[in-house]
Amino acid sequence: MLPKDPNHTVARDLIAFIDASPSPWHAVASAEACLREAGFTKLEETQRWALKAGGRHYVVRGGSSLIAFVVGTRPLAEAGFRIVGAHTDSPGLRLKPKAALGGDGLARVAVEVYGGPILASFADRDLGLAGRLVLRTASGPATRSVRFAQPLLRLPNLAIHMNREVNENGLKFNKQTELPLILGPLGEGADAEAGLRRLLAEAAQAEAADLMSWELVAHDTQAGSLWGVDEAFIASRQLDNLASCHAALSALASVEAPAASCLAALFDHEEVGSESAVGAGGSFVADVLARIGIGAGLDGEDRRRATAASFFVSADMAHAYQPNFPGAYEPGHKLLVNGGPVIKTNANQRYATGAESAARFIACCERAGVPFQQYSHRSDLGCGSTIGPIVAARLGMATVDVGSPMWAMHSARESAGADDPAHMIAALAAVYTD
Repeated sequence: MLPKDPNHTVARDLIAFIDASPSPWHAVASAEACLREAGFTKLEETQRWALKAGGRHYVVRGGSSLIAFVVGTRPLAEAGFRIVGAHTDSPGLRLKPKAALGGDGLARVAVEVYGGPILASFADRDLGLAGRLVLRTASGPATRSVRFAQPLLRLPNLAIHMNREVNENGLKFNKQTELPLILGPLGEGADAEAGLRRLLAEAAQAEAADLMSWELVAHDTQAGSLWGVDEAFIASRQLDNLASCHAALSALASVEAPAASCLAALFDHEEVGSESAVGAGGSFVADVLARIGIGAGLDGEDRRRATAASFFVSADMAHAYQPNFPGAYEPGHKLLVNGGPVIKTNANQRYATGAESAARFIACCERAGVPFQQYSHRSDLGCGSTIGPIVAARLGMATVDVGSPMWAMHSARESAGADDPAHMIAALAAVYTD
């Protein structure tokens, strides 16, 4: 059994990773910092690659997706690949291209709902703004990361005196008319659009006239924390799915001279279907695998041999049992936080797990000395999906869907177990050395 971590060192490291990563672009920057510290070197898709056994590299696409890999020591056609996939994006609110709204003495920003967040959880929270700007420069458009870590935006609730049924009917927001976020007071005659552009440009140390476009996320500014008796739990934003990104990176960094070529693939756009150039439905992972194969001198026959010898782990989060809502769960599948990695199964292939791939992951958990759990969704509730079925279909690899148990998935502030990050890292490290 994996020894206890009384100081929750791994959980604290995860919290620091998430705190530094309020947007997919910041998450990739955080991942790059971790990888450089572990001796990985960056490759560019536009350049030729020279790969050798034991080489530790990573490549970024679109600023929000990253694939890191260690070239295996055994012949690739025989050992194949060991891949862990996760995603850098989280559900929430994103600024529209022309976001500024004026009137009634207040400047507000218009937002679009990204994915499937619990909208009510964003009300009355201190929201910051993070993402990337594209600026006009003498040498052409240039991208700059920006982050307003201090409380900048807010979605104030309507007082119960004006919404008497809120506790009976639930808090609901019209996505078009009731979600604009308050930015600040608007002086008489002031131009809200000009004020917003000036604010953003100043954050990038640029002129407002040079601001061409942006992708910006409204995020909870509260730092992550440990909570509960003996600090047994984690509270943070974006546990779904930065916890899996952190686990994949940590496991890959811990592996030295693996027999198989090992990859951690972190994709954007999972929450909106993955169909993009930087999503799991795009060509990114297939392109990287092909280039590793070229570096190993594989022909068409050996490429297919390598695929047949490979194993893909889709690492996302899982629904922990919340005892206040027992009717939401399948009776035999009540996941416990701090109970270890979860193997997720769905007969309709919303998860890609099969009996053989489940058994293979169970064996990895047993070898790593960590507990494991199994999950199936209630049959009368719609089941979410992951990148697992998408990647499995595109690559033709044996695949298992796994995750760490958590509460309040897609909330502005989620919760999980403080022991589970270490459990998942150990299990994924066993996958890489399988």
